[in-house]
Amino acid sequence: MEKLSDDAIIHQEIERVTDLIKKMGGDVKHKTDEHVALFPATNNTVTSHPGGLPFNGESKKITKLGSRETKSENTVVKVGDIAVGGEQLTIIAGSCAVETVEGTNEGGRLLQMLGADLMRGGAFKPRTSPYSFQGLGKRGLEILADARELIGIPVVSEAVDPENFDLVEQYVDLVQIGARNMQNFSLLKRAGRSSKPILLKRGISATISEYLMAVEYIMAGGNYNVILCERGIRTFNDYTRFTLDISCIPELKLQSHLPIIVDPSHASGRRDMIIPLSKAAIAAGADGIMVEVHPFPDKALSDGYQSITFEHFARLMKELRALAPAVGRKL
Repeated sequence: MEKLSDDAIIHQEIERVTDLIKKMGGDVKHKTDEHVALFPATNNTVTSHPGGLPFNGESKKITKLGSRETKSENTVVKVGDIAVGGEQLTIIAGSCAVETVEGTNEGGRLLQMLGADLMRGGAFKPRTSPYSFQGLGKRGLEILADARELIGIPVVSEAVDPENFDLVEQYVDLVQIGARNMQNFSLLKRAGRSSKPILLKRGISATISEYLMAVEYIMAGGNYNVILCERGIRTFNDYTRFTLDISCIPELKLQSHLPIIVDPSHASGRRDMIIPLSKAAIAAGADGIMVEVHPFPDKALSDGYQSITFEHFARLMKELRALAPAVGRKL
């Protein structure tokens, strides 16, 4: 058997790694001056190596899996039959916490009629106070799953640690990782092994770089179905719960190919700001919103002060439908 030359071996290796990246949905750019190829290295990042071959020296460049350098076109994440990140805007709505079977079923049916694509509901609630309502746990997930079967609407709920991730994954269509857990690396690694899409919220004090590196923990594990979520950051502002960082939307769109939605409920903590902040988010390029809706906000077991009524949600949908065509979107 004829021995291959060094150039032939390099060429074969480049072709092998190029095929691998394309299967991952990425782009490969070869620089003729340096003969550089991009491919996943042993630390699960995408690293640029001279000659396109792995080596033990320092990498010349690191291209993140979620970055535009890896994939130029926008990623569309499928949650059930719902496509997040395409021309159609995605609306996620529901109560902060799952409370009752009747409330979840009737609320979910009404939300779907008004235009919601997915229903949210917390079963495990990481609260600031240990004396606050902590969620119904497994029973809450069962209620959500039953509502999905009854209504035909995909559901999303939060996993708060690696130990309960399996349980949440079993019942929901989209697994949420909250702002408090954005840098819970064990949880992110577990999400990277999941077959379910992940909704990752930005931490309240996280820079864009820190946020995108948290995303890399999930994608490095093999799960490329990640949805970004801006939900407000901590600033000197004292008239809202947090500050909605509208400017991060175009910046994340510039740096990442992943879809991004906005949570105006947590960002403001004020139900009177939900509609204007939602419109601002869509105008800035967000792929959708996630809002908290409750029939009786003042009696809600969790975050009632930032929940809107169904009537308010109907008005929100009406105004977003009027706005969507102006920014090239559908609703």
